[in-house]
Amino acid sequence: MRGNKVKTALSAIAILALSACGSDAADTTENGGKSQISERYVKAILGIGEHEAGYIDAYYGPEAWADDVKNNKKSLTELKKEVASLQKLVEETAPTAKSEIEKKRFIFLTKQLIAADARIRMLEGEKFSFDEETSLLFDAIAPKVTKDELEAALTKLEDVVEGDGPLRERYLAFTQQYNIPADKLDAVFDAAIQACKTKTAEHLDLPQNESFTTEFVTDKPWSGYNWYQGGANSLIQVNTDLPSPMSAAVNLGCHEGYPGHHVYNAMLEQKLVNERGWTEYSVYPLYSPQSFIAEGTASYGRFMAFPGNEQNEFEKAVLYPLAGLDPAKGDKYRDTLAALKGLSYARIEGARRYLDGELTREETIEWLARYNLISRERAEQSLDFIETYRGYVINYTLGADLSKAYVDKHGGNDHSARWDAYEKLLSEPFTASMMKD
Repeated sequence: MRGNKVKTALSAIAILALSACGSDAADTTENGGKSQISERYVKAILGIGEHEAGYIDAYYGPEAWADDVKNNKKSLTELKKEVASLQKLVEETAPTAKSEIEKKRFIFLTKQLIAADARIRMLEGEKFSFDEETSLLFDAIAPKVTKDELEAALTKLEDVVEGDGPLRERYLAFTQQYNIPADKLDAVFDAAIQACKTKTAEHLDLPQNESFTTEFVTDKPWSGYNWYQGGANSLIQVNTDLPSPMSAAVNLGCHEGYPGHHVYNAMLEQKLVNERGWTEYSVYPLYSPQSFIAEGTASYGRFMAFPGNEQNEFEKAVLYPLAGLDPAKGDKYRDTLAALKGLSYARIEGARRYLDGELTREETIEWLARYNLISRERAEQSLDFIETYRGYVINYTLGADLSKAYVDKHGGNDHSARWDAYEKLLSEPFTASMMKD
């Protein structure tokens, strides 16, 4: 924004007014220079990304800002000072917010900057406990689960999983029947993603010209990833290192695509960046409260797109035949997967104990294999993810649970109202603590 110099005696309201329906107004500093919170925030986040590969999950803001950051790389010490300055400015400016969404904008920025400061401190070598880390980076702490609770959940599964022998071996033998043959992956995933899109488009006005490309990749610590390109375009990658079970097609289609990551990023770009001029949303730092919302809504997305038994019925009618599998087994597969609910926090608890030094690497692999009923190979892949992304693991299960709670609270049993509540999570400023209000 352009503007005239003003005296430093002006109040914070005059120093910086952030519009709810247009681009940000400039603040005026003591020496008369002008800057924007959005621009400074984006450049600070991009600056951290210069010190950590993978920190920037997406950026579609002005190229000139990115070029400036690359050409004038700041040290971590300088970035920490800039983040502190921004925190103070946001705190001083927050009272100027008039509308509810403006107030949410400032809360979001405050939480994002807390995470940015914490990430800089981690890059400098500071150590946090698992819960401290997730609180600072993602604005959330996952509930603890005891070994006794997990053992009790396993006991309940003894009569659910068919076959003979130890429970984990029986479960693995059972689920192997539902792996998608490698030569059928394209057809099955294409059909699943298209169905996820069709279901989502019935309830959300998707941005015009939105699109995505799907790729199958290997040697990754994750099962799927959405790389948002800007302009409502995404690259969705599916990892084929290990066999893909039937459940993965719709789960990944909804999580990475519709109404998950692809839709979330596209709607933020349309609603907040394009329509409101809030360019801070043009950068997405991975280790931030934004990821909690992104992963939580994406993980819950399949329950929005396929409520009740709809996912199972779709899989039996469409995906099983495409995969060359017997649809008659679909109900048993659904019921067996549903029975794993009591183990849903096992990976988070394993990550907490491993990163807090309570479990060795081998003990963690055994924990993940036992309490997630997965092969050693998949447990090793899961641990690779934990070692790479650390406390990020809370964002899936806890994020989905809080997303469900928010939709339940604001949408009740009305299907249309539930989608309205879900859409707010996708297109307005939110963090984990804000979902509870």
